[in-house]
Amino acid sequence: MGYQVLARKWRPTTFKDLIGQEHISRTLVNAIKMGRIAHAYLFSGIRGVGKTTVARILARSLNCQDGPTPEPCLACQSCREIGEGISPDVIEIDGASNTGVDNIRDLQEKAMYAPLRGRYKVYIIDEIHMLSTAAFNALLKILEEPPPHIIFIFATTEPHKIPATIHSRCQHLQFRRMAYREIMDHLKWILDQEGIKYDIEGISLIGRLAEGSMRDALSLLDQVISYTEGNISREDVESILGLADMKIEPFVASIIHKDPQGALNGLYEVINGGYDLKQFCLGVIEYLRNLLLVKLGLFEAIDLTEDKKKDLHRKGEDISTETLQRWIRIFQEALEELRWFPYPQFSLEMATIKATHIRPVRSIDEIMETLRGLEKNFARYSTPPAHKDISRQEGSTTPSPCGKDKKKSKGDPPANLEPEKRSTGISHLADIWPSIIE
Repeated sequence: MGYQVLARKWRPTTFKDLIGQEHISRTLVNAIKMGRIAHAYLFSGIRGVGKTTVARILARSLNCQDGPTPEPCLACQSCREIGEGISPDVIEIDGASNTGVDNIRDLQEKAMYAPLRGRYKVYIIDEIHMLSTAAFNALLKILEEPPPHIIFIFATTEPHKIPATIHSRCQHLQFRRMAYREIMDHLKWILDQEGIKYDIEGISLIGRLAEGSMRDALSLLDQVISYTEGNISREDVESILGLADMKIEPFVASIIHKDPQGALNGLYEVINGGYDLKQFCLGVIEYLRNLLLVKLGLFEAIDLTEDKKKDLHRKGEDISTETLQRWIRIFQEALEELRWFPYPQFSLEMATIKATHIRPVRSIDEIMETLRGLEKNFARYSTPPAHKDISRQEGSTTPSPCGKDKKKSKGDPPANLEPEKRSTGISHLADIWPSIIE
């Protein structure tokens, strides 16, 4: 047999081999042990999390010569045929290409016959949400009164498109998105088994790009292995996958240091390198988001190595959360423009310049405290206090420049008060006004 891709070579064959779907394996194992096998299951979840794999494991467990058992032998004829995809009792149907009512009617006719070798005839219908309305109606009849030897397993990425009449007659098991750490550990284990050298940063990048799909991670790993000839590094991963991750960190550093020239030069390197500007903008947003979460102490919410998290924490110490939020908002707006603006470079240039010229942000509490102080200053110098009429008292006159006596009011500010102190409130308001209006 020729080369097998990693996603097929290392596909789980028993419930013990499943990764990240413990709630699924426990439910099905207990159902087999207790003899409570449902006649129809609905598996839902994103691509590449094990829906079809679990369907085959369940079929193998039910039809194993030692079964039904949660631990199939993998050696009997039934187990081998199911593993190779040639079992006459396990029929896999692609719902995307068999959408019509005639396909389901054909299934109904064949389902009435007993299995050839195993105990059950198992129908695995992938992407079942693609069936037509008439096909769903035809399928409903056999789901209502199925023969005792029939087990249906439906797999879909869009369970909300399944009619309620079908949904209510199935046990719905939701597969969760794979955690970053689970993908990382499995990739390292496979590379150790294959005898391939790697660095953590390169594997970490593949784990992040997989977005919770183990199959996507293994497909990316296969591609990278072919390019690197058995020695995986971060630079090689970025090169083969067309990523600009190495450009993001110095780009953001220029923004932090308010260096528009350095930031624009970094942006031009990305443009001249032929990288996808949307992906670059997304990478900048993700980097800023990681800085913000690290500053808030949410280390577990970030899919990065521990050394990388510590580095981010050090870089974000002197940046306020308000500033990080404004940077994220600037590049989110730029990303939205990239979807329709005919010159994406212009949008990123303007966003870069705006981000490097952003002013420090004052918190609302600080602004309110300043305004309270202004209010007190204005009340002190603009409202004359109550006083007695001293116009007839002796010594109440002051010489005027014209030689005439001028009456002096106790409500007037002291004559020796410095001009800058008289306007303290107004000058302070002028200082903070740019921060308020932003």
